[in-house]
Amino acid sequence: MRMEFLQRSFWAATRQDLDCFVVDNNGFILISERPQEVGRFLGEVDGALVTQLLSMGVFSQVTMYDYQAMCRPPTHHHSASQPLVSPISAILSATRWLMNELLLLLLEWRAWGSWRGDHRAEAKTVFHHSHKHKKQDLLQPCDTAYPVFVHQTAVREANGTVECRACQKAFVMQQVPSSNLLLLVTDRTCDCSIFPPVLREAEEVKYNASVKCDRMRSQRLRRRPDACHAFHPEENAQDCGGASDTSASLALLLLPLWAWVLPPQLLR
Repeated sequence: MRMEFLQRSFWAATRQDLDCFVVDNNGFILISERPQEVGRFLGEVDGALVTQLLSMGVFSQVTMYDYQAMCRPPTHHHSASQPLVSPISAILSATRWLMNELLLLLLEWRAWGSWRGDHRAEAKTVFHHSHKHKKQDLLQPCDTAYPVFVHQTAVREANGTVECRACQKAFVMQQVPSSNLLLLVTDRTCDCSIFPPVLREAEEVKYNASVKCDRMRSQRLRRRPDACHAFHPEENAQDCGGASDTSASLALLLLPLWAWVLPPQLLR
């Protein structure tokens, strides 16, 4: 079934004064009246609804860890008096500034063999862009933790209300049979903007000295298994392989040769 046909049938069967969503078991929107919401997490769109579903046990929050993430290093803000306290810091900063100015001067004097003004300006632009790009892309390996929301399969349907400031937002949840999809219908007229969105942002995991050492000791290098299991008794070996018996077509091999020999007028 095509997604466009499913959406048309879905909107034809629902009232347009309601907010209707079809989400998967992790809360990601598959069908919405607003196309820009498709693919997003439901908590980003309706934080009040997801907060209520979590409190009712319809969804549960699980913390996942990414041990191969990249994070920005912490920025250290120095006071203006620090170069006065540390003369070495002032000398290093001045040397760095002089090296940058010298490189720009070499670019202006066509040190790269560019004798045109536009090429010189382009070279300066490339230098500034690459220098800025290196500063922005300075990342370091880290561990991050991020929340994942999972539907509790024991809860197939639920309904309730969300208490907002001046109204109550009613909702109904129904699991789609023989699938991992959920149909959610909410009241569009009630404003529940007092609830913040539920986000899935990753946060860096900070370790103390002892835990960090244990974490590094626990990392093991990957190695191949001691034994190779290349056979299974329930597998029919005759159904596998056969790629070595594949032969190339002679017509396909001669096609590039004909394209090179024939005049270009015949190929248009």
